[in-house]
Amino acid sequence: MADRDGSYGIYRRENGFVLIEVELQRIEQLFNTLDPSPFRSRDLDDAAHDYIVGSAREIGPGKPVKLILHLPADAPADEAAVAETIQHYFAVQAWNARLRLLERLRVGRQALVIGLAFLGACIALRQVLLVNLSGTAPQIIAEGLLICGWVAMWRPFDIMLYDWWPIHRDRRIYEKLAAMPVELRRRIIHSPQA
Repeated sequence: MADRDGSYGIYRRENGFVLIEVELQRIEQLFNTLDPSPFRSRDLDDAAHDYIVGSAREIGPGKPVKLILHLPADAPADEAAVAETIQHYFAVQAWNARLRLLERLRVGRQALVIGLAFLGACIALRQVLLVNLSGTAPQIIAEGLLICGWVAMWRPFDIMLYDWWPIHRDRRIYEKLAAMPVELRRRIIHSPQA
């Protein structure tokens, strides 16, 4: 929710965008130094990734964001190449999140089939015990089979009801960040007057 001055907590607003601002001494600080890929395919530094994604989460899904990179006036950087690299990085993250989501749902469907088969077997065996045997021991075993069958359904329910939400949320954030404008702003450093 916006504060009275139109900002979002620590985030300023400008021209309808909520700003995610990063202070850098050189543009290379933003990217993973161990990544040998060409510049336009480089990964973000883990700390930069976490800060940008965390900021987008705090700001919320319905608000447009803009990334502002503050650099010294003399730091070399190609704004278009930097923007394209960052947007490409988050587009790849969105694609990977989509693949993780599809895989999670596939695993959930498989777990559901296995769980239902196990539950069915437990219920059938329980019925056989209850019909053919009497006494306390068969009753305890029959109840244990019923509990085991339902416990086997825990994982499929967990995946199908809850596990996919965080991945879906991350995908939406990455898609938002892949489309966000990126702007380089130069800081002018004033030297002390003699």
